[in-house]
Amino acid sequence: MTPLAKLISTTSILLGTTITITSNHWITAWAGLEINTLSIIPLIAKPHHPRAIEATTKYFLVQAAASTLMLFSSMINAWHTGQWDITQLTYPPSCLMLTTAIAIKLGLTPFHFWFPEVLQGSPLTTALLLSTIMKFPPTTILTITHHSLNHTLLTFMSIMSIALGGWMGLNQTQTRKIMAFSSISHLGWMTIIIAYNPKLTLLTFYIYTLMTMPIFLTMNATSTLKLSTLMTSWTKTPALNTTLMLTLLSLAGLPPLTGFLPKWLIIQELIKQEMTLTTVIISTLSLLGLFFYLRLAYCSTITLPPTPSNKMKQWFTKNPTNTLIPTSTSLSILLLPISPMILTIT
Repeated sequence: MTPLAKLISTTSILLGTTITITSNHWITAWAGLEINTLSIIPLIAKPHHPRAIEATTKYFLVQAAASTLMLFSSMINAWHTGQWDITQLTYPPSCLMLTTAIAIKLGLTPFHFWFPEVLQGSPLTTALLLSTIMKFPPTTILTITHHSLNHTLLTFMSIMSIALGGWMGLNQTQTRKIMAFSSISHLGWMTIIIAYNPKLTLLTFYIYTLMTMPIFLTMNATSTLKLSTLMTSWTKTPALNTTLMLTLLSLAGLPPLTGFLPKWLIIQELIKQEMTLTTVIISTLSLLGLFFYLRLAYCSTITLPPTPSNKMKQWFTKNPTNTLIPTSTSLSILLLPISPMILTIT
């Protein structure tokens, strides 16, 4: 892809995100989502590989269906209430359809099937965009309309996402699929609290983005696409793999790392809302995800393959180390001390 085409795609992604998160009208929010979808498609299809073309087709069809459903729900709401304002979603069938549409766009269970396949067929940098910035506009719409959504359906989908994200990640050997199921699991944590504390949902999304960024950038620097490659990457960059292990443990939510902060606050808020049983269920299900995070951390730092690899020059990295990696890694590990300030804000 030429630099000009890459610049146009990146700028369009930022433009679509900005339009969606700043709009009060359903049509402009829908237009921003469509700009986002059309902007990321060239980046997914860039490798010109059959898997990339397949991922592009799946992503386009799923996002088009979700956008159509969202536009349909807003039109029905406007038909019955005479309002196109995003905050005036009051017609119950429209609320149900919007909940479904946003769940499809985000990849919540049971509409998660497209997300691991699309990530598997995308380059690592594009997979990072799909896991972070492309989920920001739907998450924003979710926080704006949280008072109108079907909370029972959203809670059910959240619990199922946490369960399935941990369960399906256990038998994966492809790192992009593992990160896809990790994203599904974290989306469950974000959406289960949105009815009670939308600010906490956005905080969880920001911290998840901060933790996911160095993981994808590190995997891109060491050309890590599966666990067997991750085992040999220790010989290339020992320091980078050590910080990758800490970032993975932070993504798992282990104290005293940054990833413990959102889970701690979510559990505290759910207990305040007298949802103790739900808290126990999601805390137990998160142990499934902890297993494959520990496996990734183990493979990245402790084990080496029993026989030497046939690949030449294992001590060289294919890509230069991005200067963004050390900054984002430090933040994704060391931000837990700011939790008293976060508690006063939320």
